[in-house]
Amino acid sequence: MAAFDLHRPPQQDIVDDCVHCGFCLETCPTYVLWGAEADSPRGRIVLINDGLNAEGPMSEEMVTHFDRCLGCMACVTACPSGVRYDRLIERVRPQVERRHKRTPAERALRKLLFETLPHPKRLRALAPMLAVGRRIGAERALPERLAAISKVAPEAPMGRAAKAGVPELTPAMGPARGRVGLLLGCVQRVFYPAVHRATVHALSAEGFEVVAPAVPDCCGALEFHSGAEASAARRAQETMAAFGDADVDHVVVNAAGCGSAMKEYGELLGTPEARAFAEKVRDVTELLASVPARAPRGPVPLRVAYHDACHLAHAQGVRSAPRDLLRAIPDLELLEVGTERDVCCGSAGIYNLVQAEAAAELGARKARNLIDTGAQAIAAGNPGCAAQLDLHLRELGCPLPIHHPVELVSRSITASRSRPER
Repeated sequence: MAAFDLHRPPQQDIVDDCVHCGFCLETCPTYVLWGAEADSPRGRIVLINDGLNAEGPMSEEMVTHFDRCLGCMACVTACPSGVRYDRLIERVRPQVERRHKRTPAERALRKLLFETLPHPKRLRALAPMLAVGRRIGAERALPERLAAISKVAPEAPMGRAAKAGVPELTPAMGPARGRVGLLLGCVQRVFYPAVHRATVHALSAEGFEVVAPAVPDCCGALEFHSGAEASAARRAQETMAAFGDADVDHVVVNAAGCGSAMKEYGELLGTPEARAFAEKVRDVTELLASVPARAPRGPVPLRVAYHDACHLAHAQGVRSAPRDLLRAIPDLELLEVGTERDVCCGSAGIYNLVQAEAAAELGARKARNLIDTGAQAIAAGNPGCAAQLDLHLRELGCPLPIHHPVELVSRSITASRSRPER
């Protein structure tokens, strides 16, 4: 029995592109943690090559090292040879789920995560229980992995704040410069609805009509990045259908993990329709930075450290756009992380829930590096990063506020309109 089956196996030509130079090593989170060759991108590529060419089933060693990969794609940015490691690991993960029998505990945990996280109504029902559990320290009585879920889950807004969503259609302020769709999704919708409100406000103020359909519940990113290929493909089809009749110029996303997955629909589904849809996907900062600012910006006096979400900076290549938007805000001082800037915070989809120990160490390292900037607040473009950083900043005794860049843009637009005329 071969390690990989014939349904979308990792591509040998990409494996052959790797010259094992080692430029990826210092940006790979697991190599930074452990210094083990098999836990580096080039080491995993060797294992993939073995799986493609050696006889025998997928080994426990292969699965261990594939599972330890965060899929942060920092190695793709660092690689001078242009090796598409992202394409390799995205094809390896479904192979692992099909070709390897996980333990009952591992299967139960993944089932729990996929039966809750991509479902906003279930998440919303669960949020109050998680909040109460944290306040009374209930996680101390839970098994280790369930305790990790309880710890990392952010505080969801309650009452009127939780119900204050966004309209299905928001007109452009002033002459319209385009019509866009906004993905509401799952985790962002439940735990960070203010990000959606800020997104709609900023887009509308800049002249975009915004369509925000209530469906789909989830774009499939969590499942796509974890190897649950069939579920991810189904959610991709649902997402494409939801925006298919909306006649939008772009589909806007404010969660880095979602945007990176949606830009890969063509790879996942392999159809012309999916490739055309993927071409329309834009991160909200990417779209706002691509047009001349129309709405005046008011002052936001704040020292802000920008955190690069891996699925925005590495998977999508969006680095300058959020920085440009933040630098354009009067009185906002933008700070950069000086140490291990390109090393993942440890969130990585469900990684901090299935590989809790490694994720916690990475989260603490990133939090310390952010604190060292002297910032008063953090800007981060992904809900998983926000939750992970919030946890570890609090554990280090420095609970800095965390904002999505578009929230600061929205605040600046509001500040401009509230300033008295001279």
